[in-house]
Amino acid sequence: MIKKFIDKLLGKSSPAASRFGKREDVPVSVHGIDPTLVDQRALDVVETLQRGGYQAYIVGGAVRDLLLGLKPKDFDVATDATPEQVKGLFRRAFIIGRRFRIVHVVFGRGRQDRGLSEVIEVSTFRAHLDSADAEQVSGNERTSKNALAGMTHAVDASGRVLRDNVWGPIEHDAARRDFSINAMYYDPQTQVVVDFHHGIRDAKKRVLRMIGDPATRYREDPVRIIRAVRFGAKLSALGFKFDAKTREPLQSSRSLLADVPQSRLFDEMLKLLQTGHALASVEQLKATGLATGIYPLLDVVVQRADEPFVKLALQDTDRRVGENKPVAPSFLLACVLWADVRAGWDKRQANGEQAFAALQDAVDDAFNARIGDVSGRGKLGTDMREIWTMQPRFDRRTGSSVFSLVEQPRFRAGFDFLRLRAQTGEVDEELAHWWETFSTASDAVRRDMVDAVRQEQQKQKGGAKATRVRRVPAATPAPLPEQDPRFRDVESDDEDTADPVAQSDAAGGGSPVRKRRRRRRKPGGGEGGAAPTPEGGGD
Repeated sequence: MIKKFIDKLLGKSSPAASRFGKREDVPVSVHGIDPTLVDQRALDVVETLQRGGYQAYIVGGAVRDLLLGLKPKDFDVATDATPEQVKGLFRRAFIIGRRFRIVHVVFGRGRQDRGLSEVIEVSTFRAHLDSADAEQVSGNERTSKNALAGMTHAVDASGRVLRDNVWGPIEHDAARRDFSINAMYYDPQTQVVVDFHHGIRDAKKRVLRMIGDPATRYREDPVRIIRAVRFGAKLSALGFKFDAKTREPLQSSRSLLADVPQSRLFDEMLKLLQTGHALASVEQLKATGLATGIYPLLDVVVQRADEPFVKLALQDTDRRVGENKPVAPSFLLACVLWADVRAGWDKRQANGEQAFAALQDAVDDAFNARIGDVSGRGKLGTDMREIWTMQPRFDRRTGSSVFSLVEQPRFRAGFDFLRLRAQTGEVDEELAHWWETFSTASDAVRRDMVDAVRQEQQKQKGGAKATRVRRVPAATPAPLPEQDPRFRDVESDDEDTADPVAQSDAAGGGSPVRKRRRRRRKPGGGEGGAAPTPEGGGD
C-alpha cells in the first residue's frame, strides 16, 4: 500500500495507465500459435483492411482458442476503421446493431444456419468512457428508443450501457473487453499477439479474470454474468477456474438482469445451451448460485436437466455441436417442455376431449405458461408445435399419410424427438426403428413395409375377434335330425332340389334347416299299392 502511494506521488503510475494496462507484443516464439488453424476468410478480411491502410487483428475468443491449440469455430476481427469504412471495402458487408454497431462480412451466398455461408464479424475499436459522463435516460432500449436515436453514449438509471458507439484507440478497446483471455489481438501477417492485461499469463494458468472491478463491469452490462457462466462451462474441461474477485459478485449481481430486455436474455440462454456445453452450463449455474432467477425458461431447463428425457436432449445437442452438425433451439425447448404438453394432453383426453384437439390445447397452454411473448409465436413456436403434433402421427403406419409424413420439412426433428422418447421407454423402440428404416428406404420397400403392418393389424384383429367369439357362453345343443320335429314327415324326391327355405318356413324357424337324406321305401305292391312310410315307421 505504501509503495503504491509513493509511486503515485512520484508519478510512476496513474489510474489511467493501470486501467488500460501495458501493451506487450508477444512473438510467435513465445505464444506458439499455429497459423494453419486460422480460417482463410478471417485472413482475407484482415489483409483487406490492412491493405486499405487500417489496423486489423483477429480478436477475442478466437485468439484464446488459438493459444490453447484449439481450432476456433468463429473468428472476429477488430479494426480502427469505422463501420462505414469497413462496409466500403467489401462487396457483401452489412452494418448491424444499435447498442454496438458492427459489420458482418459475408462469404458464400446461402443461409448461414445451413452451413452455406460464413460471417466474419468486424468491430471498431471503442473508446473507454466513464459512465458518469454518459447521457442518462429514464427508460430502457424500448421505452426510450426515440431519445436514444441520436446518442452515441448513454446509460439507464442503474448505469447499464444502452449506447456505446464512440471510437477510440486499441488500448481503450482492450480495457472495455470482459475477460483478460478475451482481450488479446493477433496479427496473422506478423504473427504477433498484442496483450494489454496479461491474457497469455492467465491462459497458461487457466484463470478466468474480469478486467477492472467485476461488480462495476457486471453493472455496466449485466449480460456479462451469463457470459461468465458460459465461458466457465466451456473452459471447465480444460481446467479453467474463476478468479475469486470475478466469481464473488456473480450471485449478488443477478438482480441487475431484471432490467435487460427479455429478447436479449432469451438469446443468451440459447448460447448457454447450444454452444456444445449445455450440461456443463447447467452445472456452472448451480455451482455459482445462479440456478434460478436469470430467465424463467432457463430455470425450467436447470430444474429438469436430470430427468432422463431432458438430459438425453442436452447430451444430444452437445454431441451434434461437437460433430459440427446444425442444432435448432426449437428441438431442445420442445424436449424441455414436453412434460408440460404431455401432462395437459393426457388430462384433456381423460376428460373426453378428442386426441388432436386435446394436444393443440395442451401446446397452447405450454406456450402461455413457459414462453410468453418472446419468440414463442414466431418460427420457433411453429417448429415446436410441428414436432409435438407429429408424435401421434408416428403411431399410424398405414394409409397414404405415412408417405406424406416422411416428406415433411420437420420430419427429421420429429423423428429425433420420437427416438429420444423410445430411448427413455415412453414408446416402443420398435416404432422408432420402423420409422428410421422407412425414412431411408426406396418407394417399393416403403410400400412393402406398410402392407406388412396392415396385414399384421388385420391378423391381430382377427385373433381378437376369434377370442371374443370363444368367450361367448355355449348355446343349448341342437337336436339330432331324428329328434328334431321339424324333420318329421318331410320327404324329398331329390335332395339336391330340396328347398331349405321352405323347410324353415314350414317349421316356423327363422333360418334354413339342415337337409336330411331320406331313403325311399319300395312299394310293396305294384303301382297303386300302399303309400310309402319313413324308414323305421311308427310315426
